[in-house]
Amino acid sequence: MKIIVTGGAGFIGSNIVNEYIHAGHQVSVIDNLHHGFKRNLNSKAVFYRADICDLKAMRRIITKVKPAVINHHAAIAEVIVSIRNPLPTMTVNVQGTINLLQVGGEVGIKKFIFASTGGAIYGDAQHLPTTEAEPTLPVSPYGLSKLLAEECIAYYSRMYGFNYLIFRYPNVFGYHQDPHGEAGVVAIFCERLAHGLPVTIFGDGSKTRDYMYVADIVQANRLALRRGNRITINLGRGKEISDQMVFDTIHDFFPRAPQVRYQPVRSGEVKRSCLRANLATKTLGWKPRWNFATGVADYVAQMHYV
Repeated sequence: MKIIVTGGAGFIGSNIVNEYIHAGHQVSVIDNLHHGFKRNLNSKAVFYRADICDLKAMRRIITKVKPAVINHHAAIAEVIVSIRNPLPTMTVNVQGTINLLQVGGEVGIKKFIFASTGGAIYGDAQHLPTTEAEPTLPVSPYGLSKLLAEECIAYYSRMYGFNYLIFRYPNVFGYHQDPHGEAGVVAIFCERLAHGLPVTIFGDGSKTRDYMYVADIVQANRLALRRGNRITINLGRGKEISDQMVFDTIHDFFPRAPQVRYQPVRSGEVKRSCLRANLATKTLGWKPRWNFATGVADYVAQMHYV
């Protein structure tokens, strides 16, 4: 099967590319290398350095490849950045998505797989673990951009007749995650503690997220090639992990590292989040295989920190 993965030089996208190639698919990667890295690229993938906001480039590449599936992971995925300056996030996450949908529809794609967000879309949800029936109440421009992109996907699916599967992700961590950005607390904490540097928790450590190891996300994207049509699905373990638990778990690997520092909570961040993934199990036959502690241990081992 011919597949285009946008953001395929980035964290999650590169892991998905590796899985698709291992399964025998012909994979092309579109990435502008703003958040991705050449070192993450699979040598068997065809690489196009291009920006999804460039409609002419997207038309040229997608028309040439003629993919059956577009797996769309390219995005600006930084909550605080989106609050400070929302326009770039909106442009990339909404207009960039529309470009892919329009050209994909024109060339006759069969399916569009999209990486959306759980916590940032539901906001401070009333019900935890949160199901797909929960009202969407984003509290940041980033969450809003993903919600708008979801609506665009449903629209273009109706217009062109292709299927789609939207994943609402929890907090994903694992190999290839950038430890120097805003997002990716596990990678950031591991990198700093491994080098004896202090880390910061914004708040008192009680803020929670649903953490998932990237291998489980890859598994879901593999299953999505064959299952799940015109549907939006949560991925998550349904378990809240606090910021303090994240630090304590990682600090155990680096016991001589400094203790945590606490700073005021940043606006636009959800206080508590975890996602119920029953629909993913029912639709895809998917279940997470990794818990938080074993995922962290595997990540630390892959990074050769200890």
